[in-house]
Amino acid sequence: MPPAALAIHLAIGQAYAFSVFNLPLSRLVGITDSAAGDWKLTAIGWIFPVAIVFLGLSAYTLGCWVEDVGPRKAMFASAACFGGGFLIAALGVALHQIWIVYLGYGVVGGIGLGIGYISPIATLIKWFPDRPGMATGLAITGFGAGAIIGAPLAVGLMDHFSTATGTGVAATFVAMGFIYFAFMLFGVFTVRLPAPGWTPNSYTSRLTRTGSTVPSVPRVGTPAGRSNAERRPVAKDVHVDIAIRTPQFWLLWAALCLNVTAGIGLLGQASPMIQEMFPGAISASAAAGFVALLSLANMLGRYIWSSASDGLGRQRVYAVYFALGAVLCAAVPSTGRAGSVVLFVAFCAVIVSMYGGGFATIPTYLRDLFGDMHVGAIHGRLLTAWSVGAVAGPVLVNYIREYQMAHGVTKVDAYSTTMYITAALLAGGFAVNRRVRSIDPRYHHQHGDAHATTSAGVPA
Repeated sequence: MPPAALAIHLAIGQAYAFSVFNLPLSRLVGITDSAAGDWKLTAIGWIFPVAIVFLGLSAYTLGCWVEDVGPRKAMFASAACFGGGFLIAALGVALHQIWIVYLGYGVVGGIGLGIGYISPIATLIKWFPDRPGMATGLAITGFGAGAIIGAPLAVGLMDHFSTATGTGVAATFVAMGFIYFAFMLFGVFTVRLPAPGWTPNSYTSRLTRTGSTVPSVPRVGTPAGRSNAERRPVAKDVHVDIAIRTPQFWLLWAALCLNVTAGIGLLGQASPMIQEMFPGAISASAAAGFVALLSLANMLGRYIWSSASDGLGRQRVYAVYFALGAVLCAAVPSTGRAGSVVLFVAFCAVIVSMYGGGFATIPTYLRDLFGDMHVGAIHGRLLTAWSVGAVAGPVLVNYIREYQMAHGVTKVDAYSTTMYITAALLAGGFAVNRRVRSIDPRYHHQHGDAHATTSAGVPA
């Protein structure tokens, strides 16, 4: 099952590499340099945010549909939308109509991103009831690694298709649409759900030895190594429509949004920041290497931190993300003033690893609180926090920096202020995370009745 999930996430993770198309898209007329009729980089820069916004919107609106039809049909829909989005975008490039590119890669491709992102998660949690953090980490690591495949693939195809009269972007979009569609079909034909009530043999044996009759998961924030007396049964299921009315859902929404806003804000300014904080010491090529290192940290953090949450508990791991992240963000300006490139790179890598870890840990955090029944749909609705953070992070950081520099603040000091703001956002996330508590039993779903209500009297 992990390879099936990886096939989807490695494909849709190409979105992180879309920036390799920015300059070629700005030279469709001029070929070697931008000409009068070419698109501006500011206009091209909205393609990726539009895709992320529709990722969140589609995950929100189609989460229940994904649960109803199962992972195979959902993954096929994701492959069709993501691959088809490339084809529509290719038409937009050929006709030189940027709104068609927004529609193709941004809207249709973004819908494929949203469906593909959530469809393997609930399935993996069912296959790995004893290690859900590790399982979701495996899949979501693939999303972080997608750029490692997508960037060189796109560059190689553009080099192959480029001519004296064209940049090769349209043909590259067509090729990538078919390549990714075929690659994602591996996941479609491989994935399946376990039989109802299935558990791994080792997990069943462990439950028998401890005298448990149902699987156990840690209480929110409680390490898995505690005795059964300190553990609770598997979280009672909560219907998706009820879950979004609970304070716990919105606390986690705010926590993810703050983590994303801080992380994307740092990633968006990583290359210019290291060059301007260490003028003369860091070249453009070295800065590119720094960005690649952050991508690796983002990828590895998704697996390492989410796996750690199986032992430490989700709430404790999120507390580490926010507390350690706030301290390191506040310390980054000091590394610049001290001229320590090594500490600067190390601090940023740890911060970005926890940004990635936040994505990988949130599905199991939701599962611990709301149960297995609608965890995919609940996760989909929570991903709207990603859409908000993906827009808020770059806007907040870039506009504050530009405002300060317009008023005479030096580049180094302007970056210091943005890092202090980032630290404040993470400190706010720490406070929000501390308020998360177990779900009130009145919200639990009553199984076995077609006309069931929650104990709070709300139709389920």
